Amino acid sequence: MTGKQILLDAIAGKETERPAWLPFVGCHGGFLVDKTATEFLQSADLIVEGLKKAKSLYKPDGLPVMFDLQIEAEILGCDLHWADEVPPAVTSHPLAMGKTIADLPELDETKGRFPIVVQALETLKKEMGEDTALYGLICGPFTLALHLLGNDIFLDMYDEEDVVLEVIDFCADICIKSADIYLDHGADVIAVVDPMTSQISPEHFEQFVTPAMNKVFDHIRARNGISSIFVCGDVTRNLEVMTQTGADNISVDEQIDMVHLRDLCEAQDKSFGGNIKLTAVLLLGDEDDAKMEVLDIMEKSGNKGFILAPGCDLPYAVPVKNLQAVSDVVHDEYAREAAKSLKAKEADSFDDIEMPDYHGARAVVLDVITLDSTSCAPCQYMMEAVEKAAEAAHVKVWINEHKIKVREGIGMMVKLGVKNLPTICINGEPTFASIIPDQTTLVKAIEKAAIEKMIKEH
Repeated sequence: MTGKQILLDAIAGKETERPAWLPFVGCHGGFLVDKTATEFLQSADLIVEGLKKAKSLYKPDGLPVMFDLQIEAEILGCDLHWADEVPPAVTSHPLAMGKTIADLPELDETKGRFPIVVQALETLKKEMGEDTALYGLICGPFTLALHLLGNDIFLDMYDEEDVVLEVIDFCADICIKSADIYLDHGADVIAVVDPMTSQISPEHFEQFVTPAMNKVFDHIRARNGISSIFVCGDVTRNLEVMTQTGADNISVDEQIDMVHLRDLCEAQDKSFGGNIKLTAVLLLGDEDDAKMEVLDIMEKSGNKGFILAPGCDLPYAVPVKNLQAVSDVVHDEYAREAAKSLKAKEADSFDDIEMPDYHGARAVVLDVITLDSTSCAPCQYMMEAVEKAAEAAHVKVWINEHKIKVREGIGMMVKLGVKNLPTICINGEPTFASIIPDQTTLVKAIEKAAIEKMIKEH
């Protein structure tokens, strides 16, 4: 049986001989061919070369053609900032700058970077499509709406419901057009990647997201396609409503309890996937860390309707040996047995990580714990919210971003007692965990912290 068939059986909810293995190779493909993310994500030839190398090294059952949630936003008029090791970031929001939906450009496969995607997909379909499932990743309707509207969407969900619903419905139509492009050229699975849904309540998910998502999933099903909803971020509070959408598969990141997810998906007859730790294990750990992590996830998830995958787009410079260790455990029963004898390392105490002097600081100190605001949409928009609130507050504010893709960031996360990403800490206290507050709420919290600090000092 091919790896592709194992993955398709898993996504259909069947029992498989081993877990399906889906490394989300995006910018990491550039690393494999010694090119920057900017070069890689703008070249069909480089994408093909990078994914062929990933197939050779990691023996995957499936691969994404392109992992970049800004393709649709770029076509619709959002400006992008490019970088060497992460996908581009959206830097402008057309609907927040006076434009209307009617002013936005049309989207089709001739626009933006879709010609690159189509060329890469057609080549990959010929060269590996028989034994490797190819994923078309599209930007989900809520995240795309946020790209178009900016952070004001969170307040508008209360004050301008009809406007937000109209924009999200428009974005669902864009998702359908993107899905059609991938399906027309041979993609096996369409994953609707909507990380910003981790920042809203279940009630708002059902009101704003579920109808748009189901519109997309119904269309994919009508075309005899296979669908997945994929959320990078702590979407724990929305897991139940996610499983109630029309998606065939639910994929999550490292902050999710896989036993809980498995139970929810079984109740809704869905398959599920996840959720190898990106930084602490794959990027900063070693082969033994990877093996123990994967074994633990496999034991919790079982072999029925389960796809093993990292929690999001692989970091650019993940050591090849760590991903090969994952592949070994997936494919080799002996490697699985050997991994059971590995001993967990003593936990890092991070004694050398210095905390800010919250008491002595002549300002309110905001520590924002992120994956990386240049590559993670919830982290990017949380940082934007913090920067705007700091400007609006009538007190002095110091802002620190702590990225957990480096040891210092993990140390700050541990010392501050942060459990979810991204999180805003105010004067050393986790205050907004995995939720982006509107500007009024955040400004009030900052100014309240300043008053409390003043009272303590006097």
